[in-house]
Amino acid sequence: MFELIICSLVTILPDYLYRRYVQNKRFGKEITFYSVWYELRWGITGCLMLTISLITMIFYFHPSTTSATLFFRTVPILPEGSGRVAEVNIGFSAPVSKGDVIFRLDSSKQDAALETAKRKIAEVDAAMVSAESEVVKAEAQVQEATANLQQAKDELDVKSELQRRNPGIVPQRDIEKLQVMVNQRQAGVDAAAAVKQSASLRVSTLLPAEKASAEAALAQAQVDLDKTFVRAGVTGRVEQFALRTGDVVNPFMRPAGILIPEGAGQRVLQAGFGQIEAQVMKEGMVAEATCVSRPWVIIPMVVTTVQDYIAAGQFRGGEQLVEAQNITRPGTILVYLEPLYRGGLEGVTAGSSCIVNAYTSNHEEISAKETGTGRKIALHVVDGVGLVHALLLRIQALLLPIKTLVLTGH
Repeated sequence: MFELIICSLVTILPDYLYRRYVQNKRFGKEITFYSVWYELRWGITGCLMLTISLITMIFYFHPSTTSATLFFRTVPILPEGSGRVAEVNIGFSAPVSKGDVIFRLDSSKQDAALETAKRKIAEVDAAMVSAESEVVKAEAQVQEATANLQQAKDELDVKSELQRRNPGIVPQRDIEKLQVMVNQRQAGVDAAAAVKQSASLRVSTLLPAEKASAEAALAQAQVDLDKTFVRAGVTGRVEQFALRTGDVVNPFMRPAGILIPEGAGQRVLQAGFGQIEAQVMKEGMVAEATCVSRPWVIIPMVVTTVQDYIAAGQFRGGEQLVEAQNITRPGTILVYLEPLYRGGLEGVTAGSSCIVNAYTSNHEEISAKETGTGRKIALHVVDGVGLVHALLLRIQALLLPIKTLVLTGH
């Protein structure tokens, strides 16, 4: 409507003034409602053509969209394993901090495994004390066997010396028995030394390894027990949490609830612009937004990211070929916008629907010395008509509560 009124001022109005004051045709006489088209045909035709061109230029170089929302990420509250809920620590809606326990699963099995692991460590410690006493005992047996060996050697040496000095005084049979006894005592020493080494290895290697395994089992049991305590991974707020004691939760089929991180949906506005505006949308463009949850307020924004891919064109490989005509709705160019000033989105509810206008700025090209005069004038016109779009956005912001509350009956 504004474009039509503006265009009529430079087309229909001059045509009418020419007919009225130059050709002396009067409204109601020569110019009637029935002859308006014939008398003002040039002005009406020029007005329509100029209006269409102006609207096209405004919406192309200063794109607008109503598909803008403060999307926010939600974190599902899931245990790492299935189980029955034993305790719930929050209500239907509550704020939580990172690490807070939201609910606890039944942990009787994990408690039993933890207690078993503790008993196993105690058993290994007791075996360590017993093995140390066995080492002492083996040491004593080695000393005893060594003493017996030394006694047998001494007796063999004495009788062998007597036999050497006075042959025949000691029977050869006795010397042979003593030699066998020495060999027997030597074997006893070796056996006692082996027993001592075995006991020492058990103390220094086997039992520490068993204790390490028991401690690892204890740590695993503690981890399994900790998994029964479902904690908040981030600081935020739990909403619509209807889990109660006795319910069964499953990480694959039945989440426990939803956690909304703190600050979610309060930093970035996502807007979908038409594909035809892909060449116009650039990072750094100034934009404005008005949201349903904060009426009568214009929020200055800036484009920070323009997604290079259109979501409607994605596909997942499977057993069927993609048929292009099955894509019924054309996708949009996803654009991320942030407030131009700190706290710009305060008061806007996360998930709120918004209207966004983006404005093309050619200031740098206009200021460049190599830009021609004609192009400068054209770029000035392009930048100037953005004022019309800005005015339309403010009218939309003004009428938005009326449209929502009165005209739609909500």
